Amino acid sequence: MHTTFQIETRGQGLYEITGQVAAWVAGAEIDAAALTLFVRHTSASLVIQENADPQVRTDLRAFFHRLVPPGNDPSMAYLTHTDEGPDDMPAHIKAALLPVSITIPTIRGQMTLGIWQGIYLFEHRSQPHQREVAALLR
Repeated sequence: MHTTFQIETRGQGLYEITGQVAAWVAGAEIDAAALTLFVRHTSASLVIQENADPQVRTDLRAFFHRLVPPGNDPSMAYLTHTDEGPDDMPAHIKAALLPVSITIPTIRGQMTLGIWQGIYLFEHRSQPHQREVAALLR
């Protein structure tokens, strides 16, 4: 069984998709399976992170901004892929550092996430984008 989720982003940040994915898994009526999610872009990632305290998302975004600053930062002067703006190559670097796919066991129509875990699309570009996440349950 498979589907594609469309996620509208408003710029850099973490966008929780747990509810969308959980609803689809519940409707699958499969006793036990592995759910694989894959983001179909080279400047966004997928992560499982805490979904209780929004400061976790704020701190993660700040950390990766500090780790990989925009292309117009003097420390990034070595970049050669700069035609698409100062956020483009840093977005590719962040996507190379973070997962673009995740696998989650499912049992009786529910993902086996921990109590504070949520699934997030991590948008690395500054402008809004429509992102696609492919899902496979088997």
